[in-house]
Amino acid sequence: MAAGYLDILRARHAARLLVGTLVGRLPNATAAIAIMLFVRAEGGSYSLAGGLVAVYGVANAVGQPVLGRLVDLHGQPRVQLSAAVLSGLAMAVFAFTGTAPLPLAYAAVAAAGLFTPPLEGGLRALWPSVLGKEDKVHTAYAMDAIAQEVMFAVGPLLVTLCVSLWSEMAALLALNVVGVLGALSVVVSPPSRAWRSAPREAHWLGALRSTGLLALLGAFLFVGIALGSITVASVAYADGHGGDTVYGWLMAALGIGALVGGVFYGARQWTGEPARRLQALVALLAVCYVPLMLLPGALAMTLLTVLAGVFLAPVIACAFVLVDRHAPRGTVTEAFSWLVTTFTVGASVGTGLTGPVVEAGGALWGFAVPGVAGAVSLLVLLATGRVLAASAGGAVVASSSENDPNRAVEPRFSSGDRA
Repeated sequence: MAAGYLDILRARHAARLLVGTLVGRLPNATAAIAIMLFVRAEGGSYSLAGGLVAVYGVANAVGQPVLGRLVDLHGQPRVQLSAAVLSGLAMAVFAFTGTAPLPLAYAAVAAAGLFTPPLEGGLRALWPSVLGKEDKVHTAYAMDAIAQEVMFAVGPLLVTLCVSLWSEMAALLALNVVGVLGALSVVVSPPSRAWRSAPREAHWLGALRSTGLLALLGAFLFVGIALGSITVASVAYADGHGGDTVYGWLMAALGIGALVGGVFYGARQWTGEPARRLQALVALLAVCYVPLMLLPGALAMTLLTVLAGVFLAPVIACAFVLVDRHAPRGTVTEAFSWLVTTFTVGASVGTGLTGPVVEAGGALWGFAVPGVAGAVSLLVLLATGRVLAASAGGAVVASSSENDPNRAVEPRFSSGDRA
């Protein structure tokens, strides 16, 4: 199983790009908890902290596709590094000024979210030119999804470690400095500097003119809703079964399940149509949410939460393949950024939707939301199956000269990007 992943990491520049991207994304992965702890340390209310976190999230959702389009137009180094520096400076302003004056705090947090560099989309745009072969790129997508789960599990621990060693303000500053260094490591690498988006047709919709991509985003909105709803329903469950400790175990179990599922999914070379595979994976994801409504004891509930997370990383990895296939020529970074935005918006909607549901019907009905959202996602995929299964046509990826001296075309990639 490990051989496939080691093969990816042995490829020239691959490990550096993966690690640099993960480090560069630390400020985004830890923003919610870091802002929350900092505001509370400043004497602010939970409402203020929640409002600032929400503003950051909305600004981040808006900024990702916009910056992704700029990357496609102007290349990675100029946009990614500038955005990382601006985001870090904005968060530094917030750290030094605190919550007063309040308009400045909101503006600084909004700017930090808006200028968060689209490193996720950038990395996925680089994989074809770094790895060349389609089967290796698919494995890299799975490894990417696994790495995300690790980062979102480790990130909050790093925040609490920084807080315990120094302070809440130091945690904000340190993580953003590290994030800028991670982005710098990526953009000075040869693949990032050499990468150019394929020639694109001028269109104000950009990547969104692809019907296949729109169908995929519609389905992924509900996957995000399912994930966001679990976090709220788990709080309600934990209140009656052990409090914060149990809640922590449930969130960790969800990540562990996704990690295990991603490892096994990426270890196999999958054949057949990825659109049909995604339908099967989303169906399994929805089915595995249903047992959560049993509300057993804490130990059994933790095991069921592991099961609920198993198909999340495979769903994400398979979606990456379809994004690459359906992204219009010259818009691959923007297309991947739209997936990130849609998932983030969905999670926010799920969080907001499940709160009233839990208040009205308790944890039982709260855990019904992810199952319903997963089922709706499946219905969207089934309704748009022909669109997703259709070949996007158009561009292909050409391997870089260092991977293929003859610059032979590797078929079936649609991103059309060259290094």
